[in-house]
Amino acid sequence: MILDNIGVVAIGRNEGQRLVECLTSVKSITDNIVYVDSGSIDGSVELAKQIGAHVVRLDLSQPFTAARARNEGFAAIKELMPSVRFVQFIDGDCILVQGWINEALSFIEQCEDVAIVCGRRRELYPTASVYNQLLDIEWDTTAVGETYACGGDALVRVEAFETAGGFRPWVIAGEEPELCVRLRERGWKIWRLDAEMTRHDGAMSRLGQWWVRSVRSGYGCAEVSRIHRASRFRIWRRATMSVVVWGGLVPAIICFGALIHPLVLCGTVVYPLLACRIAIRQGTNSPKAGMYAIFTVTSKFAQLQGILKFYWNCMRGRAGQSIEYKNERTK
Repeated sequence: MILDNIGVVAIGRNEGQRLVECLTSVKSITDNIVYVDSGSIDGSVELAKQIGAHVVRLDLSQPFTAARARNEGFAAIKELMPSVRFVQFIDGDCILVQGWINEALSFIEQCEDVAIVCGRRRELYPTASVYNQLLDIEWDTTAVGETYACGGDALVRVEAFETAGGFRPWVIAGEEPELCVRLRERGWKIWRLDAEMTRHDGAMSRLGQWWVRSVRSGYGCAEVSRIHRASRFRIWRRATMSVVVWGGLVPAIICFGALIHPLVLCGTVVYPLLACRIAIRQGTNSPKAGMYAIFTVTSKFAQLQGILKFYWNCMRGRAGQSIEYKNERTK
């Protein structure tokens, strides 16, 4: 069924066949599709045009961010459809699950105070690598119902999006939760349905990719929590402090203490204990709980790198640059 009150904005860079699958999955829903390209060199633009999407190429002279891409895609949808009421944002490495749009529209049209509706994102190939498994677990950790934030895939009410001023284009990670804070401060609600929404192709096969993604996560936590440091919602403040403590403060204390007495090195046992605690919270019956816990603890050090990078940029008065974790060879 083709819907006339909704547009789709897909963003990507060098997604190739994944982009084809993404755009094909939304083609049966609406003809109002905008694809925003961030400097692809693999023919993604031509592929998108063949499918029938309206293509927006980002200006290469300005830093690429997903936030900027979505804003420009939204502006293009508004130009094509001035009366559009809802926009489905989707990443170019995702496939929209059939039935999602109808379920999401049915809910949001009945709830006038809801700005954003999202659902379940799953990995397409969760067993392809341990890193894809970690992503699949990550996507499944948010409770259903009213929530504090959404991810890159979400159905957005145009009125609310415009009221909040869209995404902040300079935010390089965590731009969706940042927008959600501003929406919630204006009285809007964010809602997660117990419904399948998208299938994501993480395409992570190497430790280096996972590490860079964790650095990006730390950077985003620091940036968004600093932007909203005066907000009553206190977004990611606790998460940022956890990274600073476990990734920086505790190792520093152990290292300096070891200079006084080598027995202080025994303090490193706190990390296995922390991993056990995370595994228990994840669920001792899950065979993946131990793996998830180990990588979660390890990620504290990568995230600290991202936090330090953000504040170093702040001290130097420099804008952040997009942090890409996908290697071109995987696309």
